[in-house]
Amino acid sequence: MTLTQRLAEYVRACFTGLWIESHEHDDGIREIAQLCAQEQWQLATWNVATGLSIAGQSAEEATAADPLAAIRALNTLGSEDGAALLVLVNFHRFLGSAEVVQALAQQISAGKQNRTFVVVLSPVVQIPIELEKLFAVIEHELPDRQQLQEIAAGIGTDSGELPKAAELQRVLDSASGLTRYEAENAFSLSLVRHAKIQPDAVWELKTQMLKKSGLLSLHRGSEKFSDLGGLDALKAFCLRAMRGRVDQKLRPKGVLLLSPPGCGKSQFCKALGNETGRPMLHLDVGSLMGSLVGQSEERTRHALRIADAMAPCILFVDEIDKALAGVSSSGQTDSGVSARIFGTLLTWMNDHTSDVMVTATCNDISKLPPEMSRAERFDGVFFVDLPTAEQRKAIWQIYLNAFELDACQKLPADDNWTGAEIKACCRLAALLDLPLTAAAHNVVPVAVTAAESVEKLRTWASGRCLSADHVGIYRREQASGKRRQVRANPANN
Repeated sequence: MTLTQRLAEYVRACFTGLWIESHEHDDGIREIAQLCAQEQWQLATWNVATGLSIAGQSAEEATAADPLAAIRALNTLGSEDGAALLVLVNFHRFLGSAEVVQALAQQISAGKQNRTFVVVLSPVVQIPIELEKLFAVIEHELPDRQQLQEIAAGIGTDSGELPKAAELQRVLDSASGLTRYEAENAFSLSLVRHAKIQPDAVWELKTQMLKKSGLLSLHRGSEKFSDLGGLDALKAFCLRAMRGRVDQKLRPKGVLLLSPPGCGKSQFCKALGNETGRPMLHLDVGSLMGSLVGQSEERTRHALRIADAMAPCILFVDEIDKALAGVSSSGQTDSGVSARIFGTLLTWMNDHTSDVMVTATCNDISKLPPEMSRAERFDGVFFVDLPTAEQRKAIWQIYLNAFELDACQKLPADDNWTGAEIKACCRLAALLDLPLTAAAHNVVPVAVTAAESVEKLRTWASGRCLSADHVGIYRREQASGKRRQVRANPANN
């Protein structure tokens, strides 16, 4: 439902106090003016720069520094035949005054008899407690795909400037979450750079938007599934889920990836965005913490609203077990802040209707509360095991090519090595100009340094998690048949 439709309903129902949450004041006033012209309602606007302005009349600059005069002027606008609306722009800045608050309360109450309406247009909702019950809040929605397409068509007017079909859909995907003003700027910048509208300039503007928020970062890497050996079942599951139906009820929730360190969880999440053409938003839970009371919870809600606005996208939470490790003792350590952040995140994961897929990684499932991994929070909890001999062979080839090493040289013994350790060996061989077998002496696999915890994790995952390598449940016994059992003593490997 559009802003004008909602506003028309509330005015007809005689809600005399209306608060419109919007960053786009010019567009908001334009829509309100169109509604008033259509319904033959009177319209007046006030801001601190120009003062009171009544439709069809010049602005009264004398009222610029006196918000009380603007509120009282509403009494002179009412009529028996129709409604009169006074739009107060950025008026939240003046609600610290007791006189202004009292004048607003009286005017809103009196508006029931003379059909005068106070409309506050502000980017934030900060209503004093004295006025909370008197205001109804309306959100000025960000432009939808149809509106973004109209903006793009208005910018790219010459032949070849506006893309067609699938390319146009990618542009609209990239512009999702921008205001009308930001979308106009992004499309114009693309025309200047490329002589046509392309997603690159839009992504640049969205990256700036995320930097300004300080809560999310946009990952724009070059990772691909071909850079990852194995994980065939996990790749197929995610691709099928994200390239399937567009029905809101059938949108993917996300996946939780559990594994020993270095098995490719984070790289898979980063590659998923490129493979599906979706932006990858990285949520650092530490950045949500604020120094003021209630700030952390508000930053969490704001970050999730940004993710919703940028849909379709992927929300990546790395090392979620460490980020939420203190939830169980939050009441004693941080006055319950971590627990409230966790609760907000859980509620959003379960209830959000936006096309946002959550990918989270975890090394120690015991640190996560059980409600995190229950059904409908994630579509699946996958266990990424140590790579098999065949997968390690593929990983060697990837990094031999990446570091331009001789592919014919002898490979070191790599039983129970992870992909990160194979990459480290290749990088050290190139860095130190050594054969792979010599460089391998500088690599101690995590299966040796943390043998007990790796075995504990694999045992826990057996029968509880989906396998990332083959369709179905991960079974410890099947995995043991493909690779030697991890032992604590390096001499036994």
